[in-house]
Amino acid sequence: MAILEVEGVDTFYGRSQALRQVSLHVDQGEIVALIGSNGAGKTTTLRTISGLVPPAAGRISFQGTDITRLQASRVARLGLGQSPEGRRLFSRMSVTDNLLLGAYSRRDRAGIRDDLERVYGLFPVILERRRQIAGTLSGGEQQMLAVGRALMLRPKLLLLDEPSLGLAPIMQDTIFRTLVEINAQGTPILLVEQNANKALQIAHRGYVLETGVIVQEGPGRELLDSEDVRRAYLGM
Repeated sequence: MAILEVEGVDTFYGRSQALRQVSLHVDQGEIVALIGSNGAGKTTTLRTISGLVPPAAGRISFQGTDITRLQASRVARLGLGQSPEGRRLFSRMSVTDNLLLGAYSRRDRAGIRDDLERVYGLFPVILERRRQIAGTLSGGEQQMLAVGRALMLRPKLLLLDEPSLGLAPIMQDTIFRTLVEINAQGTPILLVEQNANKALQIAHRGYVLETGVIVQEGPGRELLDSEDVRRAYLGM
């Protein structure tokens, strides 16, 4: 059953069309990868889904509810969590305070405590750094914190934008392993990632976006074996 359905979406920035008839879906239990080159429209797709950029045409539904015209704050309250490109942390606040801000719309204190423990279990280094100022963390630690903050919403779907960007290979491996664990714990993921090889290795399904148009889709392993994908995105 689809938790997210995007149907025929067009999105513009001014007069420039960024997305053209984009359609995709994420089913319960899935990791779905959205790959493509810089400027293909991957981030715009996530921003449109989360309500940060209004679509000019098309329909977006989340858990059967039409969210096409909802504001981003209302979309988030429905359970759609996002870790944006660039992390967007509150750099002068502590690690713990950044995490608690992810739960700003929640009132269930016991549940928030449980989710703090969950994040600390997924990212033990964040537990060690919990009193540290977020801006003093390494790049990899900041990315862990950004993902952890999104999890504090207790999302029904997690949107991730370039979680491995700028990280050393060892840290990238850690991030991708943790995404698999998050998914195994029951959270579906829509993953935008320029490291197509890593993304498709962990994805159940994937979509290829070129200049705002979905040009290919299929199981992650099938796309990994596609000659066109390998040549264009995997350097093979």
